[in-house]
Formats: sequence, C-alpha cells, structure tokens
Amino acid sequence: MFKVLVVSYYYPPLGLSGVQRTLKFTKYFKDFNWSPTVITTGKVGYFAYDESLMKEAEDAGVEIIRTESFNPNSLFKKKGTVNMPSSWIMKIIGRISKTIFVPDNKVFWSSKAGNLADKLLKDAKFDAIYVSVPPFSSIKPFAKLKEKYDLPLFVDYRDAWLSNQFRFYPTPFHKYLHKKNEDSVLRKVDRVIVVNRIIKENLIKNYQFLNFKDVDIIPHGFDQDDFNKAEVLPKPNEKMIITYSGIFYEKITPKYLLKAFKEISINNPDIAANIELRFVGHFKKENLKLVKKLKLEKFVNVIGYLNHNEVIKQIISSDILWLMLPQTERMNIVSPGKLFEYFGTRKPIIASLPDGIAKINAEKYGASFITSPNNVEEIKNCILTVHDKFISNSLPKPDEEFVSGLCRKNQTDELVKIFQFHLKAEL
Repeated sequence: MFKVLVVSYYYPPLGLSGVQRTLKFTKYFKDFNWSPTVITTGKVGYFAYDESLMKEAEDAGVEIIRTESFNPNSLFKKKGTVNMPSSWIMKIIGRISKTIFVPDNKVFWSSKAGNLADKLLKDAKFDAIYVSVPPFSSIKPFAKLKEKYDLPLFVDYRDAWLSNQFRFYPTPFHKYLHKKNEDSVLRKVDRVIVVNRIIKENLIKNYQFLNFKDVDIIPHGFDQDDFNKAEVLPKPNEKMIITYSGIFYEKITPKYLLKAFKEISINNPDIAANIELRFVGHFKKENLKLVKKLKLEKFVNVIGYLNHNEVIKQIISSDILWLMLPQTERMNIVSPGKLFEYFGTRKPIIASLPDGIAKINAEKYGASFITSPNNVEEIKNCILTVHDKFISNSLPKPDEEFVSGLCRKNQTDELVKIFQFHLKAEL
C-alpha cells in the first residue's frame, strides 16, 4: 500500500465546511490502496468542534499527528469552542491579521508542521505529500521537504489565493508579496488541484510557467454514505420548510431573505403561515435582532449548531434549501461546499447568487430557483413561486447524472489517479 502525507490545518475534530473535503479524501484513500497520515492542528480555540467527524476519521483508521502553535482565536479562548464575534468585529480582526501576516496567520503552525514532517520523513517512507490550502502558508515548508526527500507534491486549492474573495491588501506591496510567495511555491509543486475552472484559469493566467495539464479540477462534492445512514426526521406539520445550513460571515447574510419574507407576511399572510424558515448553524445576535425587528419570530426556527450527522438529517428533512453569496468583487470564483452537499439531498434549492461558478453549478443541478443575492422583490417572488409548486406537488427534480458525478468516493479515485501518474512517471 502506498503512503501519502496529508497536511491540513482544518481537520476533525474542527467543524464547519473547511474540514469536509480533506476528511472525505482521507476516509476513502485506503479503498484505492493509499494509506494517509494526517498532520493537523492540536487543541485550539475554534468556532465549532464536531466529534462525529472525528469518529469518521477514526473509523477509517486514519493516522493523525497533531501540533499546536499561536493562532488569533487564542485571543478569545486558547482551547475549545470560541463564540463567533459579530461581523464587524470579525472584519476588523481579519484586516489587522492580513496586514501583519503574509500569507496568513497560520505561518507559525505551518512552520511547526514542516519541522514535524521533516522528522517523520527521516524515519518513515512516504510516496507523496498532499497539502490542503488554505492556509497557504503551509505550502512553503512542504515545498522544501519535497526537494529534500524527492517526493511528488500535490496542493489542493479549496479556495483561490491571490484572487481570494476575502483577500485584503492594505498596500500594493502586500499584494506583491502574496504573488511572489505563490509564484515561488507553485514552481515546486508537481500538480495543483482546484475546485473549479475559474481558479484554474486564473492560476494559468497569473503564472505562465503553469500549463493546462499542471492544474486539475476536482470540484467539491458530497458523501453518499452520509445520506445513506441518515434518517428523515418526522415532520411536525404540513408547512413548507426552507432551510439554510451553515454560518453567516462577511457579507453572507440572511438579511435579504428575511426582508423578502416580511413582505410575504404582510401581503400574503396565508402563504407565510404555511412556511417555516429554518436556520441550522451559528446564527449571530445581529441576525436574531433583525428577526425580532421584522417581527418574524413565529416563522423562524433557529436550530443552532449541530454535528454533521445531525445537519444531514435536517437538510434531507427539509422541502427547500436556500443559500446565498453576496454581490461583491471576486465572488464569481467561489464554490461553496455547502451547495454541493445540498446537491446530495436531491432537494430543490433557492440559490441567491451572483454571476459566477456557483450560479453555473446551480443551473446544472436542474432543480434550482435562482435569484439575485440582494433583490428583495425577486427573492419574494421566487418564494411565492416555489410555494405554489410545493402545494401542487410539482417541484423540479435534479439532473441525476450531474449529481452522481459529485460523489466523494469517486473524487478520491480521481485524486489517487493523479498521484499514481506521478509515481509511474518517476519509474
């Protein structure tokens, strides 16, 4: 069996969407004759922990090695769950962090992870190194180890680096440093994996030493095993349940959905009475205040944070799923992992999205009702249309061929074939 050293700061028991992709790859590696050893963070302050995901890694027999270092969440709490600050506080902290740390505030952890891996590689034989980013600081130490131990290095971009939707450049010099850093490490990487074609195109455009074959696309996906194990929750009434699963941050907000629903409650009270807006995940105080201000308490059900297994139960037990991305610069490159997990439910989706790759995927799904992110009137009319179809039992079905192509196990097979290609090339 081949061995791959996996580097991923975001890994169980940390929760939220950033851990899913790497966890699922490591879960299925052994099915394709690859044994993973994961280097990840130790006990740190973080916004969510999920022991069900940790059990999934343990049940798959994944070897996990942990190392800790300073991280900004330690300012709130050194270990355990950190209460999520308000959006404006998070924005201020983020901008300070991005001004001080280049490429990111995990540079200390990345350095320690590199030192730990160096000791490990001296004593154990590995066939490849796989680094999941962000944090982008973790590429540099492993690019050095790739050369030292003559191992193929694969980097998986869950998000873009230079053109990241949340990237803040306080000065042109900061942007120059980021591009210089990305340029230098990409020259040492054997293959880059990205989640969508726009990120691929931008990389090839920005770094002309890369060619089309240097960058592979493996989109986000869903684990069919999660859905096979989940039970549908009993429905308390005949209302149409619209569910959002996840957190709200930056300009990702329920504001426009709630305002649209407020208009429905005024102009179509009978329809509003037949709809429940359900929010699964962290729901900030500022959003609770908006619910109260709009007097929508009787229509809104805030479930709160749940482990991943329970989240799956909630979304498969809903009638409609909703998500949004804001109409902001560079949002066209974003492929939210949540959207792909929604696809796994085969449920209709209200997708409030700007032009870009997320909207393209929602259209391919075939059971999406697409609106602008911040057009209250449009969202209101969409909800009314969806409700009419719900009542008449005529909601659309997704394109099964599109959905089945996003299975995590099949995607792991694709990744392993990339690994294998480089092993054969070295013989």
